[in-house]
Amino acid sequence: MQTLGIAGGGIIGLATAYRFLESYPGRKVIVFEKEPGAGRHQTGHNSGVLHAGLYYKPGSNKARLAVEGIRQMVAFCQKHGVKHEICGKLVVAVTDAEVPRMMDLHERGQANGLAGLRVLDPEEMREIEPNVGGVKALRVPEEGIVDYKAVCDALVREIQSLGGEVKTSCGVRALRATSAGWAVETTAGEFEVDFLVNCAGLHCDRVGEMGGVPREMRIVPFRGEYYLIKPERQSLVRHLIYPVPDPAFPFLGVHFTRLIHGGVEAGPNAVLAFAREGYTKSDFVAADLYDALSFSGLWRFLGRYPSVSWYELRRSFSRRLFCESLRRLVPAIREDDLTPGGAGVRAQAMLPNGDLVQDFLFAERPRALHLLNAPSPGATASLAIGAEVVRRLAL
Repeated sequence: MQTLGIAGGGIIGLATAYRFLESYPGRKVIVFEKEPGAGRHQTGHNSGVLHAGLYYKPGSNKARLAVEGIRQMVAFCQKHGVKHEICGKLVVAVTDAEVPRMMDLHERGQANGLAGLRVLDPEEMREIEPNVGGVKALRVPEEGIVDYKAVCDALVREIQSLGGEVKTSCGVRALRATSAGWAVETTAGEFEVDFLVNCAGLHCDRVGEMGGVPREMRIVPFRGEYYLIKPERQSLVRHLIYPVPDPAFPFLGVHFTRLIHGGVEAGPNAVLAFAREGYTKSDFVAADLYDALSFSGLWRFLGRYPSVSWYELRRSFSRRLFCESLRRLVPAIREDDLTPGGAGVRAQAMLPNGDLVQDFLFAERPRALHLLNAPSPGATASLAIGAEVVRRLAL
């Protein structure tokens, strides 16, 4: 292989290009990114958490690559002067009924190789987070926060210094298999590559279909909306405060995140976005909405979680309901402590039966590799995912 083409200039596409050039110096890499700059979508709307690998099933791609990835990401940040902090987090059992699930997380984290996990009683947990509620907490010392935009900037510099290209305003429109690899038709012309890697995030299923991967599963965009805590009340949260996941709900739930450049974020909820890049309630793309609503899996998902889905929608329009959810973790939080923050859209792969794809999902094809599901902890794990992709290229 002489030329590797990568569809998507988010953090995973950039990390893949970087790892390839590290492993194969002198080879050529072209990253195709449709936006004017790299990392504009999932990466650029990320809350900036470094996930240590607590929640994920032992032996899964997510567990392995998150644990490897956070250590690789911290090393990369140290080398390139990217602002980050390993501040740790608390996973809080709000009621006694949540304690067994928290202990299951403790076991899972240990199985995944996390260091320093510790179960705290109320007095110990409030030494770390004085305003936290709950009856017990799990201390996860390896978790942290980072500036993912600065990581992308550093990756672009490294790719270019190693001879790679990051072509912006260059969206992939069509793929055509050739005897030597792929002809990639973009908004900036046609390019020939020997091997293609699909890291297109919110559009990975569509790029996969261009490359011959049937769209049996589909990306369903869920918008996660955040509030910011007003400056005079940010002392309520010192680090990261997370809930114990509820098995009756398909997403993690609202939590508190201290931001690397200052401030505290609270959220997110999870509502269907009316556009794959729908960061506000008014964003609407007819083709994206039709794509979601015509998919049988979405209706099965909504049928499985009707009350939760309705509550999430109501909470999207109600600061009161949002604040009630936050009070489970920090009882002192008040409605007037919150001001509207940003939002992100999660590129969540969903199966026709309504199940969410839980693990990172790779689809291997002749001279192509498609990454079809890489939501959180995708950013944390990006360097490890990039190394995994390079390993699978079978050069």
